[in-house]
Amino acid sequence: MKKIIAFFVIFVLLCTVATVHSCTRKESVVILTSGEDYIIEFMQKRFKEKFTDFNVEIVYTSTSNITTKVIEEGEGCEADIIFEQEYAQLEKIVESGRAASFNGRYDLSIFEDDMVLDSMKDSVLPTIRSGEAVIINNKVLKSRGLEKPTCYEDLLKPEFKGLISMPSPVASSTGYAFYLALVNAMGEEKALDYFSKLATNVIQFTDSGSGPVNNLCMEEVAVGLGMTSQAVEKINSGRTELEILNFEEGAPYALYGTMVVAGKETKKSVMQVMDYFYSDLINEICERYYPEKVFKGVRYNVENFPDNIKYGDMSGNTLERKEYLLSKWRF
Repeated sequence: MKKIIAFFVIFVLLCTVATVHSCTRKESVVILTSGEDYIIEFMQKRFKEKFTDFNVEIVYTSTSNITTKVIEEGEGCEADIIFEQEYAQLEKIVESGRAASFNGRYDLSIFEDDMVLDSMKDSVLPTIRSGEAVIINNKVLKSRGLEKPTCYEDLLKPEFKGLISMPSPVASSTGYAFYLALVNAMGEEKALDYFSKLATNVIQFTDSGSGPVNNLCMEEVAVGLGMTSQAVEKINSGRTELEILNFEEGAPYALYGTMVVAGKETKKSVMQVMDYFYSDLINEICERYYPEKVFKGVRYNVENFPDNIKYGDMSGNTLERKEYLLSKWRF
């Protein structure tokens, strides 16, 4: 009898502890992103300061994996919010029905007109414009006795063999931005011929848009086709041997947005995070890391960020055209 009573007391205590733990455990909002680590670190700090009633967990996943995961898993996906995803990828998610509707919650007229696409305006919060550039490591150039390139044709010179890094357009929105910009500038046939020749000099088509700048910092290459913002962050942290170049065709760029996974908009905490993105955080991120045109009438000043960037022709940046051009990519 005593054993039965003891067992019952222990059982009650365990249930009580479990109940207390369940009550005190904070709710979590999960954000999937393919953004840079310094952006994730900055956001995590801001979320911790802003929200005390729930946790915000930021998980890094590659761009293509995010899209696949959300489309295949839908509401069952652990992610509540997708942050800083390239527009063509977001368009896929919207078309699949996996994106929540904002139902007019946000006034998008504060954003530059090209940041707001009719096909996604009720599901996507414009977030950043990421300009790309040809970035060089002057230290590596000097050690190899190479002249600074002045145009895309220079990158085809045999002396650059194995000294160029570029993101794969198939895996990276940064790589696709270069691909589309040169298709628009040269025409499809000439651009494909150009990339066929360039591939001879490319040591690696990276899976990530951050790969080329990382390769430059490790002095593995002399030239990287990468993100302007990442290069600026490296320069400002002491990598002054890096230099940002923009050629006659203009700087390629990609647009990125933030959305809620369908079904997750019913969670109060999720929409509180989205409201914070809209009211403060997107502006803060642009001001510190991506000072390019996102908000109407707002211009930022970031040390060593290029002034008066001439952008390339990024017209025709639709999901249909992207899928067509990627079907032609063989490198």
